Amino acid sequence: MILDTLANSAYYEKAHPLFAKAFEFLKTADLANLPCDRYDIQGNDLYAMIQEPEGKPQEAAKLEVHRKYIDLQFVVSGNETMGWAPICGLGHATPFDDAKDFGLFTDKPQSWFDVRPGCFAIFFPEDAHAPNVGTGKHRKVVIKIAI
Repeated sequence: MILDTLANSAYYEKAHPLFAKAFEFLKTADLANLPCDRYDIQGNDLYAMIQEPEGKPQEAAKLEVHRKYIDLQFVVSGNETMGWAPICGLGHATPFDDAKDFGLFTDKPQSWFDVRPGCFAIFFPEDAHAPNVGTGKHRKVVIKIAI
């Protein structure tokens, strides 16, 4: 897992062949005004989803995992808290849905952190994450990056 600000994105651009394009989208798109929708950057290999989820309490958060994609989650406005745990050692999984590349764990996050506007978190397949914790709506971009 990586947590940082968009201003420091150059440090991570070589960590994956598609990271530079993902960060370029975040730097150049009108994220505050684009409608909530999916935006293809490079087809199914790299795409962004603009979202405005309602925050939920920590007790309601579920750890999720993905096997085919890395999640780059960038907060545009509002504050979001996210939970994290390494998937090794988690033991209470619901069945993984290969078609949706989505699985849930009922375990609790090992740690919580705030992600403020202008910051991003990157979750790899080894990272279980619990997004969208907080109060009120926030605006974010989730970029899906194929492994």
